[in-house]
Amino acid sequence: MTKTTPRHVSRAEFDELFQAVCNWGRWGNDDERGTLNYIRREHIRRAASLVRSGTSVSMAVPINKIAGPDNPRPAIHYMVRSFDIPDCGEPQFSTDYLASEFHGDCHTHIDALCHVAIKRKLYNGKPISAVTSQGPTIQDITAYANGVVSRGVLLDIPRLRGVKWLEPGEAVTTAELEAAEKSQGVRLGEGDIFVFRTGHHHRRLELGPWRNGYDGEGKAGLHVETIRLLHERKVAAFFPDGDGETVPSNVEGVAYPIHALQIVAMGMACADSLQFEELIKVCEEERRWEFMVMAAPLRLPGGTGSLFNPIAVF
Repeated sequence: MTKTTPRHVSRAEFDELFQAVCNWGRWGNDDERGTLNYIRREHIRRAASLVRSGTSVSMAVPINKIAGPDNPRPAIHYMVRSFDIPDCGEPQFSTDYLASEFHGDCHTHIDALCHVAIKRKLYNGKPISAVTSQGPTIQDITAYANGVVSRGVLLDIPRLRGVKWLEPGEAVTTAELEAAEKSQGVRLGEGDIFVFRTGHHHRRLELGPWRNGYDGEGKAGLHVETIRLLHERKVAAFFPDGDGETVPSNVEGVAYPIHALQIVAMGMACADSLQFEELIKVCEEERRWEFMVMAAPLRLPGGTGSLFNPIAVF
């Protein structure tokens, strides 16, 4: 498919789009589940019916303990007790300690709805005063304590374009999402988990880490126009291999428009920094790009997000 250069969007156009996809009040003024409300029991049963071969695949990046240009605060992991140090009694134990931030480009995580604000408002119009240095009082990650389980639909844009990965700064259009659906024989629908591949992790594996923020090369992601499709289709969750953002942004005055539209306007359950290297192999082997997804965030009161290990089951 021929790649096109998506147009830039003015701040006025962005504000209009924000209002067009806004879900504030749709599920009540105190709702904290957002688009996960689209997932009903029948959606979970439908997802379970996709389990045929019994193959399961992790979509998480290994926890990264090495500092780099895209990982300035790596996870800290060390042994607390091990078998090479004398201990008393039977049995012996080995234990360890892990400390990590949740957000960033090298930690597979899911965002709580309190994670993003725009114009001093959280999802559902709640004030940012609800989140302080003491932590959030609303919309924390415990709203997802029962997990995110539904049908996952992978749209593999590098496969569509016939490349190994999308280059930094490239934006994926609505036309490309629809072309990927047609090519792969799938269609995003109500209650689905949108598994979005740009090849971000594949590029990192082959070329090494790079500065992918605004002071570096950037990253590939969605064009803001695609948000209308996700809203109209009532997609429940977004699981990308980067963070879904095109950097530099194609929206005037908004550095991370996809996060603002998905999380603040729509209340969408959004993850960041997954990897699909094993997943795409299974999809090609089974010739299908839909599967059951099971994802369980940590039950952390006051958490603005959580490390997690999303699993695709075929």
